[in-house]
Formats: sequence, C-alpha cells, structure tokens
Amino acid sequence: MGTKQSRAGSNDKNPKRLLLGKRQKFSSWDDTLLLGKDPRSLLKRGMRHVSFSLVTKGMTDIPDFLWGLLEVQKLNLSHNQLQVLPPEVGRLTRIVVLNLCGNRLKSLPREVSLLQSLKVLFLNMNCLAEVPAELSLCRNLEVLSMSHNCLSQLPASFADLSRLRKLNLSNNYFAHIPICVFSLKELDFLHVGSNRLENIAESIQCLAGLQIFIAESNNIHSFPRSLCLVTSLELLNLNNNDIQTLPDELYLLCRLGRIAWNPMDKGLHISHNPLSKPLPELVEGGLEMLYSYLKDKKHN
Repeated sequence: MGTKQSRAGSNDKNPKRLLLGKRQKFSSWDDTLLLGKDPRSLLKRGMRHVSFSLVTKGMTDIPDFLWGLLEVQKLNLSHNQLQVLPPEVGRLTRIVVLNLCGNRLKSLPREVSLLQSLKVLFLNMNCLAEVPAELSLCRNLEVLSMSHNCLSQLPASFADLSRLRKLNLSNNYFAHIPICVFSLKELDFLHVGSNRLENIAESIQCLAGLQIFIAESNNIHSFPRSLCLVTSLELLNLNNNDIQTLPDELYLLCRLGRIAWNPMDKGLHISHNPLSKPLPELVEGGLEMLYSYLKDKKHN
C-alpha cells in the first residue's frame, strides 16, 4: 500500500498539483503573467494612492505591461539592476511618488518632464553623472533625493523647482553647492554631505526657511557669517571638515538649542574639526557657554 501510494505520488500528472508546486518558485507578478491574469490585479488601492511595486526582483528591464497601468500613482522599482528608464515612463502621468533607488541608471529620459503630478522622486544609489534639464518641468516636485551618484553639477533650470522642500545631494562629486539651489525658496532640508566642498557660498542666506542643513565630511575651511542669518536652522551639521574658527554671529542661530553629538539629533554638530583654542573646550561646555563667549568677543 505504502509503495503504491509513493509511486502514485511520484508519477502524479495532475496539472493542478504540478502548477501549485511550480507556483511556489515564482514572485507574485511572475505568477500573474504566467496564469494570464490582468497585471492590474497587482495594483494596490490605498486610501489616497494607487500603488505598484516591483522591488528587489533582479530586473534588468522593466516589463512592458507596466506602461499600460495608467492608474499608478506610487511606483516602486527600487533595488533592481535597471540600467535604463525607458521613455515610456512619460505615459504614467498620474505618478505622485517614483522610487528608482538602488539601480544602475546612468541617465533619465527627457520624458520625465511629462510627469506633471510627480511630488517625490528617489534616485539615490544609481550611476547618474547628470540629470536632464527637463526634470525641472516637474513643477510639483517637493522631495528629490539623488545621493550616492556621480553628480558634479545640476542644470540651471532646477531653479524653477519652486515647490521643492527637501533636496539630498550627498555622496556625490560637487565642488560647490550648485547656484540654482539658492533659488529654491521653499527648501527646508538640504543635504550636501560627503562631497568635495571647500566652502559654503554667501548665497546660503537666501534659503531663509532652511531648517536642516547637513554639510558633513567635506573640505570646508570656514564657517560663513551668512549662514548665521539662516535663523530658521534647527539642525546644522558641519562635522568632519577643516573649520578652525566660528563667526561671532553664531549666537543668532537660536533654534539650534544645543551642541549635538548623535547624528539624528537637532542642534549644532561641529565635532571633528581643527577648532582653534579655546573653542574645543567651549563646545564641550555646551551651546550656551559657546554663545556667551562669542557674544562677549563680538562686543569687546
């Protein structure tokens, strides 16, 4: 009996059982295509957005069916092997959030300009050496992350991104903060850490609403007085630079609150700089002691 059942199981050609056995090897979207289902069945309809995700699938190309999912508002293609974003992306005109991080993209198609609803774009951890000027036509863009790429400049037209609030340019090859950035009046978050900066332009004062400014791990030699005029700052990170002195007007940055040591904390981050004496001891004593010293120094 047992032998017969075992043989029967090994020779079982029931197509339904075979299909179920194979299905365990496929991801949900492979499975949908193999069974002839409508890819729209993979769309997730949340309270606010219709989303579609193909994360960590090892894809080198984007499946063509995606360009027919015109309802998509949130699209996540992160952590694949994509080297090209096809111009067909311009068909998805309802996209609000587009996540392309962790791929191998070297460029973007000009058709990104057609994504007029786009508010959030993640391009971090790719191989971008440039971004098209046409991206500046996405006038509703509010969040743009391009960290960990090969960028050294931005198109001047980026100044037209008037609604941009958060910009991450860290871990690139910028020798200076692009001039267009100083035109982004709504910016409240700017990360330019781990680049090749040697100074911060006086134009930084134009970003009057900036709350978080991170410029750690660069080659910055001086702390510009104009930065003290950005009184909205709540987190200022200048760790790991070449700063020796601090401006007397530093006390104007009253929202910093404290000397911060944890990277995630708000406050003034100024460690690992060759500060001249007595500044290191004053920093150790806290922000109030540092500010008091700088005020007295300014008035004497």
